[in-house]
Amino acid sequence: MTTAKDLFTIATDPGSKNSVGQGDLSLALAGAELIDLIGAEAVGVDGDRIVPGVPSGPDDQLMGEAAAALVRQAPYERIEDWLWRRGRDLSAAYQRALEEAGELTPKSGGRLSFGSERVEPADTPARRRAADRWERREPVLTALASIVGIDGEHPDAEPGPDAEPGPDAEPGPDAEPGFDDDAVTTVVAIVHDAVMELEAVRQRRSIENAAFANLWRGP
Repeated sequence: MTTAKDLFTIATDPGSKNSVGQGDLSLALAGAELIDLIGAEAVGVDGDRIVPGVPSGPDDQLMGEAAAALVRQAPYERIEDWLWRRGRDLSAAYQRALEEAGELTPKSGGRLSFGSERVEPADTPARRRAADRWERREPVLTALASIVGIDGEHPDAEPGPDAEPGPDAEPGPDAEPGFDDDAVTTVVAIVHDAVMELEAVRQRRSIENAAFANLWRGP
């Protein structure tokens, strides 16, 4: 599976402690897709912009959609803009895809809930591979999971150097030759900033709603 599918699988693991917001996860999934496209040399990163690379036709449907959605005209798209555009409702898209593939099953106590339905990973080879990457603390998967608060990490803490890929980091099973660590680090940092921005929007709306309710209640 892809890094994004592995991340979604980890996010729905009933053994994890913290719940994951759909918006946070959608942004991280978009980042995971971009990182896999970097690994496949389908894109590069120039500053904070996504530069199209070697055209590719990923076997994975969602990754194919991500590749097709790339902006291929200069000045190209900023990574942050990609996260917000591609990430819109992306967690729901991954849930549908994994359910159709038999990778998710209904569960009354699952961690992610869309409407009244809760899900957890089915016991499949793909799920076991995702779990193996997680247990080995594969750097990219660990960093993205930390950003959305999985495994007890709070999203307002910057991923530390042990969580981010470095020159000597062992590549995960989905890594491709030519993996650009600087580009991946840039993407991870921008995913973190986007999740923090989303949290700031939530807090602002909560304050505004509370103030509005107090206004109507009166003195």
